[in-house]
Amino acid sequence: MLSYNEVLPKKYIELDNVPYEVVFSHVFRKQQRKPVNQTKLKNLLNGRQTEKTFGNSEKIKEADIEFRKIKYLYENRGEFWFCEENNPSQRFKIDQSTASIKFLKENSLVDAILFDEKVIGITLPTKVDLKVIEAPPNFKGNTASGADKPVVVETGDSVTVPMFIKEGDVIRINTEKGEYVERVTN
Repeated sequence: MLSYNEVLPKKYIELDNVPYEVVFSHVFRKQQRKPVNQTKLKNLLNGRQTEKTFGNSEKIKEADIEFRKIKYLYENRGEFWFCEENNPSQRFKIDQSTASIKFLKENSLVDAILFDEKVIGITLPTKVDLKVIEAPPNFKGNTASGADKPVVVETGDSVTVPMFIKEGDVIRINTEKGEYVERVTN
């Protein structure tokens, strides 16, 4: 059990048998009143966010979340197929509503989030390196403020990058924000 001030970002708690990830927390005291922890929680089953305030006398149950390495195999009609890291014969699918697979290459390892022995989501690596397969040509002019252009990477996803990136370059992408970070040199 966690006390009200131990409910911090990146912790997992359980309310009414539903797991939540703490996205934001702020402990404060209003005038002469007792301190409270105002939080924003993300429901790990449906992805919705909610706000909840915990008083200083409350005890909060920590969610029994387990992480396990799994390998992404392929996508077929909105179903994402995975297998256990060292056992490719143990295949299972995760539907599109459970997981976002943006910027994930086939045969990549990710962390599965398990609650009650059921996969409820996945966490992608923070940064991934992907090859640019489609890039429009560069045009002279209007680059004083740092022009950008959209490119398509090997996973089929689109990213906005600086003008100097060309087809065949390998770029590093932040998967949390979906943004270009840097060009990778070999």
